[in-house]
Amino acid sequence: MYAVVRSGGKQYRVSPGGSVRVEKLAGEVGSKVTLDEVLMIGGEGDVKIGTPTVDGASVSGTITAQGRGDKIRVFKMKRRKGYRRTQGHRQDYTEILVDGISG
Repeated sequence: MYAVVRSGGKQYRVSPGGSVRVEKLAGEVGSKVTLDEVLMIGGEGDVKIGTPTVDGASVSGTITAQGRGDKIRVFKMKRRKGYRRTQGHRQDYTEILVDGISG
């Protein structure tokens, strides 16, 4: 069984026992979290597709880590003008261990 959930403006395919990194969510490591925006549930025969979400469906999980991703560098340059700018960015994330899918 698997589900497609929306979190932080992105869509993720999750399955029980699997782990997924989503945009930062509030909560401490070890606390429970519920993702309510389930767009699709599939697996075992029939597929439920939401319009836009599946009614009554949710994905429950446990927060296993709160961290920051790798640094990316944003470099801008205009040739022959002496214009150069460098900026770095690290995105915060929350890692979730999926416990179950209901709905």
